Parts: sequence; structure tokens; C-alpha cells
Amino acid sequence: MKNKKTNLIYIFADQLRYQSLGYAGDDKKLTPNIDRLKQESVDLCQAVSGHPVCAPYRASLFTGKYTTSTGMVINEIRMNTRHHTFADVLNEHGYETAYIGKWHMYAAELGNHYDTKNSFVPKGRDRLGFNDYFAAYNFRHEYDVGSAFFHLDSSEKIYYDKYEPDAQTDMAIEQLRRLSKGEKQFGLFLSYGTPHDPWVPENVPEYCMERVKDLEFTLPPNYLPNNDPHADAWAQLSEEERRDLTEWMRCYYGMMINLDDNIGRLMDAIKEMGLEENSIIVFTSDHGEMFGAHGRRAKNIFYEEAIRVPFLIKWKGHLPEGSSRDFVFNTVDIMPSLLSMMELPIPQEVEGSDYSKAIFGEEEVEEGALMMCTGPTAIFGDGNEWRAYRTKQYTYAVYKSDGQELLFDHRNDPYQMTNLIGKPEYSKIHAELKEAMWKKMKQIGDNFENNSYYEKNWIKDRIILSTATLH
Repeated sequence: MKNKKTNLIYIFADQLRYQSLGYAGDDKKLTPNIDRLKQESVDLCQAVSGHPVCAPYRASLFTGKYTTSTGMVINEIRMNTRHHTFADVLNEHGYETAYIGKWHMYAAELGNHYDTKNSFVPKGRDRLGFNDYFAAYNFRHEYDVGSAFFHLDSSEKIYYDKYEPDAQTDMAIEQLRRLSKGEKQFGLFLSYGTPHDPWVPENVPEYCMERVKDLEFTLPPNYLPNNDPHADAWAQLSEEERRDLTEWMRCYYGMMINLDDNIGRLMDAIKEMGLEENSIIVFTSDHGEMFGAHGRRAKNIFYEEAIRVPFLIKWKGHLPEGSSRDFVFNTVDIMPSLLSMMELPIPQEVEGSDYSKAIFGEEEVEEGALMMCTGPTAIFGDGNEWRAYRTKQYTYAVYKSDGQELLFDHRNDPYQMTNLIGKPEYSKIHAELKEAMWKKMKQIGDNFENNSYYEKNWIKDRIILSTATLH
């Protein structure tokens, strides 16, 4: 019988791509603790980021809705709070909530990250239901002592006394010890900032740089020397940046070493506290990183390097250890699936699917995932919008600006180097995926608008207006 007092421990990294993990086949094998966790978990090996950008992902995670319903169409805007959120459901059923780390849904000023009017998320609805312990900051990407800080319930900046992920792991362990002694079940979310750039040695612990200093890093097989014409400013590479790509990778992997160490430390603490059997534990990431693949850096694109994310889910005694589930799992599916596993109600407004039975291995899932880009990463502007539909074998995508279509067989062409559009033998697959994509878009009221539509109709002063009348 399922435990009626099931806790949730949700851990997610920032810009950690599936392909760089040891268990996923990376030959450097620098993630032994995450690899060990994989052997203790169910591996949702086809998990994707439905909108591979920081803030849109988080908005979908906490609402179970697509970007075209959350309003979080780019980064650096303030989230609309009129949603029935993940934390709201926990509160309504007697859970205590805790949130630690990067938030990225409150700023309303582009680039002014350190001003407390952007970095501090005040108590109330702007915390989307996280009404209890909240040790967070909106966002920034400097992690070392002296740069990294967080807020509690005031605008006072509290600076970490050690590398940020180390301090955040300490905080998570401290909170888990407190929560484990309480009468309430709990939901704790830990949002690490690493391995997000800037990838410079000063932003990585010295011991981690020492471990990667002699490793060889090479450009990806699908590297292109010219920028993708559909790329926004964040995805474009200068000649200097192209020369730095392999050193960026070195720092990225150095950050991964530290992240892996902290996952190991956290999991050991969870075991020591006896929380394994009455806690669902998730480890995942918001999106990946391109590193020059297809002529791009960063994310915000439908290629595997950007959208493929780890998703390990552990529940000792309830889920079979070391198993995999081969179905496509989208960001919007996280909230309804976890709530169902915890035997909590799913809000009617949620747009994702409840795949809890598939996670338990009780049913098969064949549906693909609708993925989207509703504009540039953080500046309003038209020309970068796309939609895509990914199944276990194929990815179909189309750009809004010029109508270019792409079709990839990522099972047989993992680097997506051959566009199958126009090949007669793939015409049926092309038509089926295109139809499935547009059907899903219609279902959620997505009209494939330009980014400027949202700026004009949804957003004022970079704050999202009421979403009640968006459709």
C-alpha cells in the first residue's frame, strides 16, 4: 500500500544536459554519485524540456501549463500569480514547503540582477505558494564566496561563506533534518544554479578545475562554424567565443564535478535520516547547452543538446531500482504526475498529462511532446519563434519567421545532422508529426503568435498581466 504521508524532494540543476552524464554515455564519467542515483531510481530516459529556457521552464514546472498559458514567454519578466500551483496543492493538503536557490520568476528589469527590487522575492503570491521556508534569489550566475547571496524574508542580502552549491546543499540538509522531525509531510525544492555559465575558472572550485585540467575537450560532431540564422543574440557565437568553446566545456565539467559531489552528500544525508521510503526524490535539470552544435550556444532550441534532460525519480520500496521508462516526458507532465503519485489532486487547469501509471510501469505511453519557443531569451523581438513535436524516435520542428521545417530521426541520427524533410520515404511521418503538433497547439489555445503579440497584449513593464483572458 502506498504511504499516505509521502514527502517530495525535488532537486534540479541549471543547464545540465543529459548527454554529459556518465550514465548517459559520457566518456569522461565525472558524475559517479548521479550515476549511482540512477541505479537506485527509475530513469525517465526520454525526458525533455518543453521550453528550454530558465524562467519558462520554472513557470511550467510549478503550474503544469505550457508557456502560452503561463505568460512567461521570455526571461527577465515577472510571473503572473493567478495560477493554481504545485505549492498551492501541497499547502491545501497539510504539507510544509521549502524552497532553496534560484527562482527566476520575479525580475522586471533586464540585466539589473543585483538590485534587491529584482533579487528579493517578497512574501505572498509572488512565491507561488511557497509560504514556509524560502531561501532564494531571483537569479545571477556567480557562485563563489563574496559574489553569491540569497534572501530570506527581507531584502537583506545574505552572502554564502562557501561555494554556492556547497552552501545550498548544507541548507537543504539542515532543512531536511528539521522537516523530518516535524508532524507534517513536506515538499522541498532545491534549485542549483550550476553548471550555468559564465564558464571561467574563477567561477569553479579549485579542486574541480584541478581534476579537469588535463582532460581533452573537443568540438561536437555537429559543430558548425557559422551562426544559425534563426538564433537570438544569446545563441550566437563570436569568433573569440568559438575559440573558447573547449575551455568553456572544461569549466562546465568542473562545475558538474562539484554538483555531483553535492548530490552524493545530499543523498547520503537523506539515507541517514531515514527519508528514503516515505519520500519521492527527483533529480533533473531545466534544459541543456549547445556548445557550438548546429552553430549555436546556450539553449532555447529544439535540438537534443538543449532539450534532453536527466530525470531520475526514486521512491524506495515503491519504484523498481535501476529501471528505465522509455516514453517522452515533458515539463508540463511533472506536476500532474508527481501529485498523482503522492495521491494529491491535480488542478483542473493543468495542461500536462498524468503519467504516474507509466512511471510505475503499469501502462505504455506513445504520445509525443509539444515543445516551444515564444521569443528571444530575454529581449522582446520577433524572428526566433518555433514549435516542435518530439516522439521517441523523431523530432519535427518549424520556424515561424520563414516557415522552414525540419525532421530528424534522433534514434539513428543522434546528432540530428540530416534533415529528412522532402524525402519521400518520410512524408508520412512528416505529416503525422505536423498534424499531432498542431492538434496539441489547438488544444491549449496556442496560435503560434509572434513574440511582439505577447509584449503588446500580455505584458506591461515586464510584468505578466492576468492570464485569465489570454485565450
